[in-house]
Amino acid sequence: MGGSLAGLLAAHVLAGHAERVTVVERDRFPDGTKPRPGVPQGRHPHVLLEGGQVALESLLPGFLAELLAAGAPRVGMPSDMVQRQDGRWLRRLPATTHIYTGSRAQLEELVRRRVLANPVISTVEGTDVVGLLGDASRVRGVLLRDRSGDDRENQRALEADLVVDASGGGTKVPQWFTAIGAEAPHEETIDTGLAYASRIYRGKSGVLDGDTLGYYVYPSPTEVHGGGALPLEDGTHLVIVSGLRGDEPPTDDDEFETYTKRLPHPLLHRWLDEAEPLSPAFGYRRTANIRRRFDLPGRHPAGFLATGDALCTFNPIYGQGMAVAALSAVALRDALADPRRTPTTRRVQRALLAASRQAWDISAGADRKMPGAVGTAVAGEPADRVVDWYLRRVQERYPGDPVVGRAFRSVLTLSAPVTALFAPPVARAVLFRAPAPAPTEPPATPEGRGPE
Repeated sequence: MGGSLAGLLAAHVLAGHAERVTVVERDRFPDGTKPRPGVPQGRHPHVLLEGGQVALESLLPGFLAELLAAGAPRVGMPSDMVQRQDGRWLRRLPATTHIYTGSRAQLEELVRRRVLANPVISTVEGTDVVGLLGDASRVRGVLLRDRSGDDRENQRALEADLVVDASGGGTKVPQWFTAIGAEAPHEETIDTGLAYASRIYRGKSGVLDGDTLGYYVYPSPTEVHGGGALPLEDGTHLVIVSGLRGDEPPTDDDEFETYTKRLPHPLLHRWLDEAEPLSPAFGYRRTANIRRRFDLPGRHPAGFLATGDALCTFNPIYGQGMAVAALSAVALRDALADPRRTPTTRRVQRALLAASRQAWDISAGADRKMPGAVGTAVAGEPADRVVDWYLRRVQERYPGDPVVGRAFRSVLTLSAPVTALFAPPVARAVLFRAPAPAPTEPPATPEGRGPE
């Protein structure tokens, strides 16, 4: 259920184990790289973190070369970006990781082309899933309804040995579980009320090109307004601004630009004064972190798995969703191929949850500290206090210390486990060294170039 990244990559994996895989998608897939209505964040910035790059390349060999050939910008971190986090500018040290910042539509189209070339995989487009077949012991398929035409009032059954929910954060499965006598999963939530708006611009000055590809201010408890400009594949920049509940960014074009004055430095506002707007401003408000615990004990049927945002939805401001979709597909592949264990529903669902755990810890851990955060998981666990104390020291040293910065970036980009922050060289810097000086103004040029 769902034909975006999580659904397509799950279908790709399942095609190695099934006679037939059917992807049911409520939209009709566009020709080319147009945004789809069913991707509510499709017009907003997306980044592909290094952990997601490694996972995608593992699933679809040669994919990163295709992405680069299509023009997706490859941005070195921290050298190619002007960044501010927790009230401090980051030194533009040589890059230790790279992200891709092209449009979501471009990346999704490249994945779709590769995946749907497999004859085992077919699609049912322009169709809603409206319920599950089966009972509390086992899901046996789905109920479908066309979204247009003469049959839009009629339902039909699609039987399946396995149903995978990749329908996104708005999944209806909790209600559908209840309808077949199963228990809805427990939901963990953290909601800061963060909202953002985005608009495409073409720059006229040299501020955001050459050695500086982008600009980003991360929201924090002390500086709640965030935003920046990220490069797209056609040479334009996608500008985003964000604020918390009660101070949401406007989508009126003039007010959008005025709102950028709330950022802690006028760099972005000055750039917009000379840039040419190429699109309206689009807003987005659904940014809560939501984790559905299908893995916990309860009347959860066999023959059903949840993945992607249907399992774990993150605040999009941290840019983790696409990477987690790819990491989850790798987890699905490995769980199904493990010769030591029978891939039961619960065992595979736990593997999918584990694939999203680090991203959840990052996103939820940051958001529970934001003013006004609400939800069932805001309080955290008692052990979090010790970890929070250590992480505060990491974040104080991250902007200016190369050793701490490399480790922290590897964790944030999901390319190394959290234990990388406790490696001896990092721990010595965190526990025994004072924070290194960080720039007092946005650094205009990189300090050097790392290996490409």
